[in-house]
Formats: sequence, structure tokens, C-alpha cells
Amino acid sequence: MKFHEMEIKQVEKVLETDFSSGLSTEEIKKRIAQHGHNELDEGEKQSALLLFFSQFKDFMVLVLLAATLISGLLGEYIDAIAIIAIVIINGFLGFFQERKAEKSLQALKELTAPQVSVLRDGQWLKIPSKEIVIGDILKFTSGDRIGADVRIIESKSLEIEESALTGESVPVSKSIDALQTANPGIGDMENIGFMGTMITRGSGLGVVIATGMKTAMGQIADLLQNAESQETPLQRRLEQLGKILITVALVLTVLVVVIGVFQGHELYEMFLAGVSLAVAAIPEGLPAIVTVALSLGVQKMIKKNAIVRKIQAVETLGCASVICSDKTGTMTQNKMTVTHLWSSGHTWTVDGVGYQPQGKFYRNEKTVHPKDEKALQQMLIFGMLCNHSDLVMNEEEIILDGDPTEGALLVSAMKAGFDRPALLKEFTVINEFPFDSARKMMSMHVKDKQGRHFIVTKGAPDVILGNCESILWEEKTQYLGQEIQNKVQDAINGLAAKALRTIAIAFKPVPAHTVIISEHEAEKKLTFIGVQGMIDPPRPEVKDAVKECKEAGIKTVMITGDHVITAKAIASQLGILTGKSKVLDGKALSDMSVEDLENVVEDVSVFARVSPEHKLKIVKALQNKGHVVAMTGDGVNDAPAIKAADIGVAMGITGTDVAKEASALVLLDDNFATIKAAIKEGRNIYENIRKFVRYLLASNVGEILVMLFAMILGLPLPLVPIQILWVNLVTDGLPAMALGLDRPEENVMKRKPRSPNEGVFSRGLGWKVVSRGFLIGLVTLLAFMIVYQNDSSRLDYAQTIAFATLVMAQLIHVFDCRSEKSVLSRNPFGNQYLVWAVISSLVLVLVVIYYPPLQPVFHTLPILAKDWLLIMGLSSVPTFLLAGSFLLRKTK
Repeated sequence: MKFHEMEIKQVEKVLETDFSSGLSTEEIKKRIAQHGHNELDEGEKQSALLLFFSQFKDFMVLVLLAATLISGLLGEYIDAIAIIAIVIINGFLGFFQERKAEKSLQALKELTAPQVSVLRDGQWLKIPSKEIVIGDILKFTSGDRIGADVRIIESKSLEIEESALTGESVPVSKSIDALQTANPGIGDMENIGFMGTMITRGSGLGVVIATGMKTAMGQIADLLQNAESQETPLQRRLEQLGKILITVALVLTVLVVVIGVFQGHELYEMFLAGVSLAVAAIPEGLPAIVTVALSLGVQKMIKKNAIVRKIQAVETLGCASVICSDKTGTMTQNKMTVTHLWSSGHTWTVDGVGYQPQGKFYRNEKTVHPKDEKALQQMLIFGMLCNHSDLVMNEEEIILDGDPTEGALLVSAMKAGFDRPALLKEFTVINEFPFDSARKMMSMHVKDKQGRHFIVTKGAPDVILGNCESILWEEKTQYLGQEIQNKVQDAINGLAAKALRTIAIAFKPVPAHTVIISEHEAEKKLTFIGVQGMIDPPRPEVKDAVKECKEAGIKTVMITGDHVITAKAIASQLGILTGKSKVLDGKALSDMSVEDLENVVEDVSVFARVSPEHKLKIVKALQNKGHVVAMTGDGVNDAPAIKAADIGVAMGITGTDVAKEASALVLLDDNFATIKAAIKEGRNIYENIRKFVRYLLASNVGEILVMLFAMILGLPLPLVPIQILWVNLVTDGLPAMALGLDRPEENVMKRKPRSPNEGVFSRGLGWKVVSRGFLIGLVTLLAFMIVYQNDSSRLDYAQTIAFATLVMAQLIHVFDCRSEKSVLSRNPFGNQYLVWAVISSLVLVLVVIYYPPLQPVFHTLPILAKDWLLIMGLSSVPTFLLAGSFLLRKTK
């Protein structure tokens, strides 16, 4: 039913209610039975136990469990216990993250009013909001939260704060008149009050037209329940890697067993050899190292004013190709600020940030003092006087107590050096005529110290102008003729074209002892002073952040519930809206399917007058075009799109609990620029993950090939299973973790975002893993063969030499992994964590070689000094041979 298009009497008839006495008790019971209680559904809840076990469906977790089984078969129980511990810890992390996500709906439910005033059987009662039914008459006043969607049937200066639903920072004036607009958006429904929104001024009555999930808030709850959380690119890549590794492990196990048995070895011996190769193929520590790297990224982000609620969010930001950002409170300050003033044919501009009462006034780009210019001074004084707002210091931050529009007028006067308490000593308020949405004005009857009486009025410029017969022009009061009136109208239009909200100031002297009892009498034959133009200004740092994102190949898209003209103005100032960019409004979006939107979505930089459904549609269209989408916002209206995006970003200061609970990242400073820092961190973390994947797999390929080549050549095993396990879990682990702490390379924010379909082995990583692994395996086998052929009776010593060569080749190779180019392209000592990790790994290897109690366990013997020359010479070959080829290519 389109209640916004109906007259009040028609609404009363359709809803079968009585505006004078409300519903009867019997009728209420019927309607509860028919429509249910006024509450948001929670949907089906998964039990905690099932939620916990669902964490172990991931393919890499299954890989880890396979590695545990293999370690158990080898008798390495400590190893098996360590892997199981990693699996369980990861399971608990995932479990608690998903439990947190369930709180988003609870936060939404808390926005509904706990108690409401309702008219039933002719009496006003206080009841819980869940008992509201369609047709109930609700009463609300300033500070109340509306308990259901209502059609306004009485409005006394009623204004409602709807930013959580619409994104608009200015409260909406409500009236009882039927709307003539076809298919208006939520922000344009001036005769409807919505569940969960707050009354900021006045009072009113409303008849309930929708409850529970049928309300605008309920539709958001439904979107939130049905929005699917996206799997991160890293999760997809690791799953892909796990499948590759399992396949390789199985093929190698079978291959070694078959070759060994064919050459006459015992089946049991070959089975152990095959199993040891399978262990070598699976980097058991990889998921743990990924988790540690992401956790360290989380710690870095906290220092940069961002709290990561879902650990994968850091990495996902690194491949974001589009940032969909809400305007109000995200790109703007959510603080209405006067920027332009016009009076007597002159325009002034004023600077300053937010509610800070500091700023300079300019006229023709020259600094002026407002107290030297009579018209400007009088406009500022009367704007401050006809005002109920106040500034309050709260924990070193200035916050506004009152209406944002009045707050802007207050601050503009304070920037000129005027003080409200001092002003109230100069003027005595005799009477007040409050703002009314029908009149669009507010007036005060005041008296100054000289005993002179004035009416001071502020309101909509067109209405004020129509009530004026004179104007303050060139510091004199003169008749408001048509010529001057046209100049005033041009000035008002000029400010509106800059997307400024305009408030006009007027006054008139009245005889002393005059009693003015009606607003109509007070607000006629006024003298027009001027107009103040205000806007919710952009955050100063956002323009640079948008520019840097563009350089990084990331498109910024503004999505707002605000008017098109305002959105275009802010987007142009921030560099989001350029010559070729398009603007799309909510009406056009409503007529489009997701498929239609896909055809144009990449050309659009601003979406204005949008609803929650539109935001979700935009995110889906961008994702269908292959983009990794970051969605930022602060309101309830943003929550479904935040949850559905690849990464949801909520504002920490102005953000609602609903938006925060649906998000993966919360910005503590509500600063769009913090997202840029997060993207840089995310890109670096992914590059670091590639580095240690490269290191671990190249090392593992080396271990596999040395064993496989030895089997093919009919040689004894160069390494025993315990040595392979020691290399995998201790020697590989520390350097790999240190690579996860590497600092970003200089050009990390000059590259385009990587494709979400990019494989783990893209950009030549697969070739690097195979080529480096081949050389590591080859030099290890050569070291083994040289020693073994000299004295075949000392197999243990030859295996120790192979063990040491493998470890040293890997520890030298780890410095090569710091760059996509060569070991020579970065300072090898630039990562101190890596230097100490390599030293620690070397010590651990030397301990098992030279500490007598461990020698029988690891099948090692002390290595002679002369043999260290052989080990160091061969282990340096893989890294420096490839470094030499890099230099050769560079010189060509």
C-alpha cells in the first residue's frame, strides 16, 4: 500500500483504525495473530557445535590432517601433536569470528524502541515495542526512537534524524501532507517515520503502517541475513595450492615406491621413503605462517587506527580494485559548516574545519574582519541569536548539542569572534516562534540593552524573501524592488548550484511594549539581511587518499543517499568525478536489473539517492564484472552491502553497531585515508606471503628431487625422514616467518591491483620455485655423491653432508626470495628479523650435527672443517648462478 500518497482520512479508512481512540483490545489480538509481533526475525541459527566442526572443511586443513597421519606413521608423535594444535587453534579462530558476525542482527534489533506511547481504547499507554500492531496510533517527541514504520498524522515542528537509513546528515522535516511524487526514495518520504530513527525536534503522532520484517529496517535485516560473505582471494589460492600439493605428494609416494621395489629394495623401506617424500611435498607450517603473517598485519593496522575484525581482511584489501564509499561521515566530516555568506551584493567565504570555532573570512580573496562590515556582522549576530545549538567539549573533541544547521550558524559567528553567552547579555528574548515545516521559518522577539525591540527570523531563503519588503543594502535599509529581488534570487541560486544548503536571515524593528502573539504577525514586512550557505565539507585528507588510490589502480566510487547535486559537488572536489565519469540516481537504479547495471557500472563514479537494496545491487554488479570490492559506510543502511562486499569497512566513531558487526575492518578515526594505508599493508602482506610460499616450496622441491634423483640412480637415500622433518618444521619455519615481516618494496602502491583470479604461481613464481628447487636438489645430491663415492662405508657421514648442504642452500636462497627480481636488487640485511632467523636456523642445524646426544636421533656425524668448503661452495650455486643471469639480462 502506498500510504505516502494517501490523504490522512483515507489512511484511517484503509487501516480500519480510529485516530481519536486507537484500536480495541480485541482488534489488537486479531492483528497480532495475523501479522505477528513487531520484531526482527533472526533466521535459522546454526548450533555452536556444527559451527565449530564446519571450520575443518577447508582443504588445507585436510592437508594438515594428512600430514599428521603421515608423521604418526613415521613415529614422529611430537610433530603430529604440533600439527593437530595448529589445526585446532585455526578452528577456534574461525569459530569465534563467525559467532561475532551473528551479533550484527542483534545490534540491529537494539535500534528498535524498547518502549512506545500508544493510544488504545481511548487511553495513552506505555507498551513494549514488540506489541505494536498495524493501525496503532503512536505518540513521539524529541529524543524518542520510533518503534515501527508510521504515516505521520500530526506534526508539530517534527524533525527526524534518518542518517542511519539514508546517509543524509541533516534531520528531515516531517509533514502530514500526501506526496505527489511517484516512487520516492526513503529520504524523500516526508510524511513517513521509520522504525529505529530518532526524533531530534518537535513532536508528532503517527499511525503504524508496517511492523517487524515489513518495515524499512526489517528489509535491511532480511538483506543482512541473506547477504553472502565472500571467500577471500588468499583462501581461494591456498585451497588451490593444497590440492596441487596433495596431488604431488600422492604421485611422488607411488613413484618412489614403484621405482624402489623395481630396483630390488624392500617394500617397507620404500614405503617409508615414499612417505618421507610426501612429508617433504606438504609444507605443514604454511597455514600457521600465513596466520602469523596476517596477525602481524593486524597489529600494524591497529597502530594505523584500523581494527581488523576478520583476519583475512588485511590481505583482501591488498587486491581491492574498487572502493565503494558512503559520503556522509566517511568522505565528509558529518559536520555542517558555513562556507559562503552573501549580503548587500557581496559574497564572503570562510574557512575552518568542522566545529572548531577558528576560521578566517575572505572577500575577493582578501582577508576581512566581519566586525568591520555591518551587513555581515548583523547576519552573523542574528544567526547566532536565533539559535538553540551549543558546542560541548567531550574528551578533547568538540561535539554539537543541537540541530546541525543551527550548529553551522553558531560556529560561523564564533569564527567572527562573537560569543553566545555575551550576546544573551546584550539581548533579552521576549518570545519565540519555533520552526515549523509548513512555515519553514523560526523567529524570536528580542530586546537590546538600549530598549529597542526586534523580530529576528531565519529560514528557507525563498520563503523569507517572500515575506520581506525591504533589504539591508550598502549598509542602508531600502525598498526591496524587483531589480534587487532578482539579484538576491541569483545569489541564492548561485549558492545552491555549489550544493550549499542555504539559510536566510531577516529582521524588523518593532515598537517597544508591542505584544506579538502570532508568527504570522511577527514574520511579515521583514528586512532581508543575507544568506549563509553551508555544506557537510569533505575531509581535508580524503582528496590525496583518492588520488593515491587512483595511482594504485583503485577506483573510488561514492554511494550516498544524499541529493545528486550535493553528491556531484563533493565528488568533484575530491577528484572522484572526472570528465568521463557518470552519475546515476536511485530512480534509474530501481529500473535496472543487476545485469543491466553491469553494462554501465564501470563508467559510474557517483550513485546518489540510493536505498540499501541499491547498494547491494551495485556491489553485486561490480563483483560480477570481476572486481574485488571494498564497501565503506557507517549507517544501518550500509550493513547489507558491507557484509556482501569482498571486504566491509565500518566507521568507528560515527558508525552504528550494525555496520561494525557486519564489517571486516573498523576505522578508529573514521578517516578514508586510513583505507589507503590498509591497502598498502594488505598488498605488502600478500607479497610477503608469496615470498615465503616461494621459499618453502622451492626448499621442498629441492628435498623431493634429491630423494627422487637418488632413487632413479640407484643410490641410497641421501636424507633420512627425521632429517627432512627437522628441515621442514624448524629450519624452514623461522626464515619463512621472518619473510612475513619484510617491509614493502618502494613501488608497492604504484602497481595495479592483482587480479582476484591470479593463481599462487603467477608472475613467474612457479618457474622460480621449480628452477631454484631443481638447483637446490642438484647441489645437495652432488655433495652426497662426492662424499659417498670417496667412502661408501660412511653412509651416515654422506647423509650429514647432504643434510648440511640442503640447509645452507635454503638459508642462502631465502635472501633471494625478498625480491621478484634478484638477491642483488635489495639490501640483504634490510630485514633484521630474517638475518636473526637465518642465524637461529643455522645454530639449530649445527646443534643436531655437533651435539653428541642428538647425533643418534638425527643420524648425523660431526663435519670436518675441509668439508664445509664443499658445502658452502655448492650451496651458494643456486642463488648466485641465477643472480648472475639476472645481471647479464640487465646489462643487455
